[in-house]
Amino acid sequence: MGKTALIVIDMITTYDHDDAELLLPSAREAVPAIVRLLKRARESGVPVIYANDNFGEWRSHHGEIVDTALSGPHAELVRPLQPDGDSLFVVKARHSIFFETPLGYLLHSLQADHVVLCGQVTEQCVLYSALDAHIRHLRVTVPRDAVAHIHPELAEAALEMMRRNMHAAIVAGDDIEW
Repeated sequence: MGKTALIVIDMITTYDHDDAELLLPSAREAVPAIVRLLKRARESGVPVIYANDNFGEWRSHHGEIVDTALSGPHAELVRPLQPDGDSLFVVKARHSIFFETPLGYLLHSLQADHVVLCGQVTEQCVLYSALDAHIRHLRVTVPRDAVAHIHPELAEAALEMMRRNMHAAIVAGDDIEW
């Protein structure tokens, strides 16, 4: 059996997009659960990987992405989730954390066969990333309290699709054992 990696999806953001007002309430609810996941994963030596959009700035690196998000209007949602010195960072361009990123190689080099996916958006990037993890034969866990959504009904459907079609474990974040 391999290792587990915690992957934080798209939480380092300025929330400067069309659906931000719909997403923000759910993000505010998810942040405390993600903070607890980060703390427990780090204490247990579980690799933490941030997979994040780069805001369309192809010259950006993770430091710029973090700085941009921290200077945005919702820095209070970003500050508690900042990568630490041991965190890994993958810049993504599309919905899936795997699409044309080095994440697959990184997980292989970590000997990870299980990913815990948290972040946003449940019915978009989390769903597509769970599917891509599943087709790569990775075990998938999604803590339902540590993912944020735009549309609650689509998020519930996405969680059910992950559970049923991708055999993902849909659990409370505090129930995850590292």
